[in-house]
This record gives sequence, C-alpha cells and structure tokens, in this order.
Amino acid sequence: MDLLKKKILAEGSVEEGNILKVDSFLNHQLDVAFLNEVGKEFKRLFEDREITKILTLETSGIAIASIAAQYFNVPVVFAKKIATKNLDKATYESDVYSYTKGRTYKIKVSKKYITSDDRILIIDDFLANAQAALGLMDIINKAGATLEGIGIVIEKGFQDGGELLRKQGINLKSLVIVDSLEVGNIKFR
Repeated sequence: MDLLKKKILAEGSVEEGNILKVDSFLNHQLDVAFLNEVGKEFKRLFEDREITKILTLETSGIAIASIAAQYFNVPVVFAKKIATKNLDKATYESDVYSYTKGRTYKIKVSKKYITSDDRILIIDDFLANAQAALGLMDIINKAGATLEGIGIVIEKGFQDGGELLRKQGINLKSLVIVDSLEVGNIKFR
C-alpha cells in the first residue's frame, strides 16, 4: 500500500530496539481519514471471505479494526489485557508476550462474543514475532470458530512472525512489510 509507505516515511521514526514509531497516525494519535483508507484496503483484500466478526487486541488494534468493520458490516471484538469487574466470568483466555512491553499478558474474550458459528478476521497494527496473532488464534480455536485471515497494517519482515504464520497456511495479508529498520533508513519489501 503506497499510501502507507509514504506515511511511514514522512511521519514515522526508528527507535532503538527495532521499534518503528508511527504513533502520530496509527496507534496514539489517529489519522482517521488515513485509517479509513486502511479499512477499505482490508475490505478489498478479504472481500472473498465470509467475515462475521473482526477480532483484535486492546489497545492499538481497536481503532483500525473498528474502521475496517464498517466496510464488512460486522462487529469488532477485542481481547482485553486487563481484567475488569465488568468482564464476564466465562471467558476464553490465552497468554501473549508483548515485545514492546517486555512482559506476558493474559488476554480474555467473553464467551458471549465468539461462538462456533463465527468466521473471524484478525486485524492488528503490527506483526513482529506473531505472539498477539497466536494468542488470538488460540482464542478462536477454543471457541470453535473459523479463522478467515489475518490483516496486519505493518509487518516487520526481519522478524519471524510472518513466516511462522504463512508456514501454517494462514491467510495473512500485510499492507506493508518492512525488511529493515535503521535510524534514517526504512526498507520495504
């Protein structure tokens, strides 16, 4: 997606530890007009799939998934990282390691919101080591639902997550794949 590449080059920056900082438009401050184009692109990429729900992980995936959901005309379900008093007791759970936070989270989704009849599209902002995707896939499997695909805004191609998912036969579509990150130099596949 050329528009995304241009946006990353214009507004993104590379931080120590292979961190691509795109918080000015993707995961802190949101450029809604731009995210609307991202949502349209996910619809185009997965238009041949029968999607009943979009699943993501709080927090960064929620805005992207919500905007994409309007094109699929389906609800968004997001896995919670933090247990709250208003979360149902009957949940599907999985453990997810966060590279950027350096810790493991227990993610939870209420059993009311994913059933064996669901055909799910996972959408998230980044794919690096696939830990978030694997945790969400685990929840889908526990629910007996069907994974229709995974849509990623930015894949770090120099990390093993994309290869791991593709080897499993997952229908993975990344809007851009970054092959290397160096301060002042971002290379796309």
